[in-house]
Amino acid sequence: MKLYFIRHGQTAWNLEGKIQGSKDVALNSKGIIQAEQLSEKIVESNYKISKIYSSQQKRAIKTAEILSESINTEYIVVNGLEEVNLGEWEGLTWEKAQEKYPLAFDEWFNNRRYTKPPQGESYQDMLNRVLITLQVIVNNNTEDVAIVKHSAVIMTLQCYITNTPFEDMTRFKTDNTSITEIDSELICL
Repeated sequence: MKLYFIRHGQTAWNLEGKIQGSKDVALNSKGIIQAEQLSEKIVESNYKISKIYSSQQKRAIKTAEILSESINTEYIVVNGLEEVNLGEWEGLTWEKAQEKYPLAFDEWFNNRRYTKPPQGESYQDMLNRVLITLQVIVNNNTEDVAIVKHSAVIMTLQCYITNTPFEDMTRFKTDNTSITEIDSELICL
């Protein structure tokens, strides 16, 4: 079974370079167009998607909703797929977070798998909850599914699957509405 990890469309905060994390930021007009173009690509490429799952965050839900309407496939919002919670850094740019929290930022930057930003969660914490949610999705399906989620979630999963250090996760950076195909056997617990 294939899992098609889809990053949500663009938000104003993406455009401004702000850290979104757990903040519930909606798609902007370009993000809606990107989701529509994603849907066209999926139809034209004849992806066989039996169901769509989405993170609970607005930007993912709207992307899933647009895709759902285009391919006439149900979408389900599930808990556990949300973006990593970056705590007090959310709403700042990466540069401002580093400037305002230099010691915490350096510690996190050099060990982001296990270090938590102030009032946030580590990438390992996020990975643990995402893997549990993905296992439920895999156990409840036999056909290919799309899962609309977030950049850090996708990068973290790829680090996990390929045994890549989390400090190198940006090599798996995803664009808005990109599709990352993963075999479900690779994420089984």
